[in-house]
Amino acid sequence: MAEPKRKHPLLELTKARMLEFVREPEALFWVFAFPVLLALALGVAFRERPEQRPHIAVLEGDDGVGLVDPLSSSHAVDVSVMPEPEARRALRTGKVDAIVRLQKPGGVAKEGVTFIYDASRPEGRAGKTTAEDALQRALGRPDVAAVEEETVTQPGARYIDFLIPGLIGLNLMGSGMWGLGFTVVQARNRKLLKRLAATPMKRWHYLLSFMLSRLFFLVLEVGALVAFGWLVFGVRVTGSWLGLALVSVLGGITFAGLGLLVAARPRSVEVVSGWMNFVMLPMWLMSGSFFSYERFPAAMHPFIRALPLTALNDALRAIMNDGLPLWAVWQPVAVMAAWAVVSFVAALKLFRWQ
Repeated sequence: MAEPKRKHPLLELTKARMLEFVREPEALFWVFAFPVLLALALGVAFRERPEQRPHIAVLEGDDGVGLVDPLSSSHAVDVSVMPEPEARRALRTGKVDAIVRLQKPGGVAKEGVTFIYDASRPEGRAGKTTAEDALQRALGRPDVAAVEEETVTQPGARYIDFLIPGLIGLNLMGSGMWGLGFTVVQARNRKLLKRLAATPMKRWHYLLSFMLSRLFFLVLEVGALVAFGWLVFGVRVTGSWLGLALVSVLGGITFAGLGLLVAARPRSVEVVSGWMNFVMLPMWLMSGSFFSYERFPAAMHPFIRALPLTALNDALRAIMNDGLPLWAVWQPVAVMAAWAVVSFVAALKLFRWQ
């Protein structure tokens, strides 16, 4: 009687990882549904809106009401008359952008005005500048140069165009690290790793099976977000789809390697959770998923660009929004490749099987 054909352990382990994932409804929600819901909420909150006019508060008393007509004549600002306590409360809560107060009674043309605004808020600075310009024009200031305006909306310049690649990067990091880290530590805790290590399976087969199973679900993760962005908000991939796919695959492999490295030694879910948060929190804050990392001091930029999530986000945005070819993003690709190789090799060296 012929012996049954032996199946390759790597294929069987990869299949087992995929089945473990599919059988967890919570994992399916966090990997596929949650990023789409997050994109919907942020896309609606930061959607394109008509031009917003600054809201200016004029203080009651001291002939301050006389400021209303000069400010309103330009139709560049919205004006409300308020007592000073109410106006300052509205300024503090962001309901008005600036307060205008006459310095002394006696008429706007003879006396000056005081602008009260929060200089740390862009809306406050814009409101002060717009209101001052409207007031000066109403009082007869001549325009030295003729000015014309041409408004444009550049493809890929909306917040949702910036957000979708960042959410793809966050999703690849979260599913790669949390999905692998918890699974490995739970198997170690239940003594499954010790039993697997006693089989003819090579140990690198077990670790590589996690990375291969991640590649299968990666297509669905990225495809769901890209399709949602296109259908709901008109987000388009201006560059190569092949380049987008290769960068996403490399990002998935990178975070799978990091997940294996973080889970290489811990014996409990509580310990690995702490390490996961320690590794991911700097990237959540600094890697430019929700806002540009250019907001941080320039001295921090080299460190931020060396983070794997920053490299992934930069490469995704360069391909999706800027239409750059894959060779043009070689620097972030090199950063991700270095993290992938180093983390996987280190995980093989440090991995604890019991």
